[in-house]
Amino acid sequence: MNSISIKKFDVVSILIVSLLIIIGLVNIYSSTYFDNMSFFSFENPFGKQLIFTLISLIIFLFILVSDDRFFFRYSSIIYLLGIILLIAVLIFGNEVKGAKSWFSLMGFSLQPSEFMKPITALALAKYLSNIHSDLKRKSIQLYSFLIVLIPIFLVIIQPDPGTALIYFSFFFVLYVIGLPSIYMNIFIWLTILFITTIVFGKENILFIISTLIISILLIYIYRKLSFRKILFYGILSLIFILCVDFIFNEVFEQRHRDRFDIVLGIKEDNRGIGYNTNQSQLAFKSGGFFGEGFLKGTQTKGDFVPEQHSDYIFATVGEEWGFFGSILTIILFTILILRMINRANTNRNIFNKIVIYSVASIFFFQFAINISMVIGVFPTVGIPLPFISYGGSSLLASIILFGGYIKLDSVKKEKW
Repeated sequence: MNSISIKKFDVVSILIVSLLIIIGLVNIYSSTYFDNMSFFSFENPFGKQLIFTLISLIIFLFILVSDDRFFFRYSSIIYLLGIILLIAVLIFGNEVKGAKSWFSLMGFSLQPSEFMKPITALALAKYLSNIHSDLKRKSIQLYSFLIVLIPIFLVIIQPDPGTALIYFSFFFVLYVIGLPSIYMNIFIWLTILFITTIVFGKENILFIISTLIISILLIYIYRKLSFRKILFYGILSLIFILCVDFIFNEVFEQRHRDRFDIVLGIKEDNRGIGYNTNQSQLAFKSGGFFGEGFLKGTQTKGDFVPEQHSDYIFATVGEEWGFFGSILTIILFTILILRMINRANTNRNIFNKIVIYSVASIFFFQFAINISMVIGVFPTVGIPLPFISYGGSSLLASIILFGGYIKLDSVKKEKW
């Protein structure tokens, strides 16, 4: 192990994350408070979160004093163990809310898919650093995709599509370090097709796309556009539109379909599946600019917002601390993520650079989707707010990701 020299670490980011954890603890306490509640009792969420915070601190310090070469040397073995855990949870795990995603041990629950995020970041970084991140070759693209897609598949079949969604953040990392833009273009195009097909219907979109293809082909005859690209995107679009019904009706569960319908304005249900979002929006409205004050939120005290201490904790921030508290939280996350990206750009070690990009991308995805979900512009998919939401697995995984960033950011050399 190495001794700690605080000067080489990103102290600003450490202070930001410390503040985010404190914000989380304060709001978990507020959203779960009851008379005579014990701080250290395992019987309440705040007590459990406080214990996990102390454990996270120990893990964080352990990462800081560990040999930075450990992450590179053993990432492949750790990745294999992580995949084994994802398979094992499908067989031996406990089912919670319809998903077999958890191991239960001595009153605590651990979610392997959360810990697989930093593990996947390490495995992807090792593979790409070994081949000098040459993503122009098809074989390297394939292996890189497999490293990400294998955990995505294992998490989806639990089923936990919300957590699986976060793994798509790795494709943004691949794009940043050299993946051809065609993949990002296809991803954005298919996302647009998916949403428009749900909103306007398969038949209407098929008619529009077919008309566009015919029009572009006519233009091709006179302007000599790329026939192969027109044909490729046209056939891909038509096939994907035909698959949307299957994906929407067979892959998604009814609760996911209902949430998409509500967010897209297809139907309204403030008492049923849309209850969480409606109540969280009411919490934000009652908060005003400076909020109703600690332990004074009417929506929070009335327990109107389900999961308000976990996935919907940002509603507590909005109600009790108002616009000021909400925007402060957003600013802290924004500064943290931008610092990670900027410092990754200056790191000469390819492995370290890719890991840091991965950490920044994961935090951005979770932060953006969670807040969008709470304010009602994204379907409820069960994604916690890093460092703030209640959940031992989420907090530990976030600390491991952050600890990895702090440690590898302090190592600027090109290779070991």
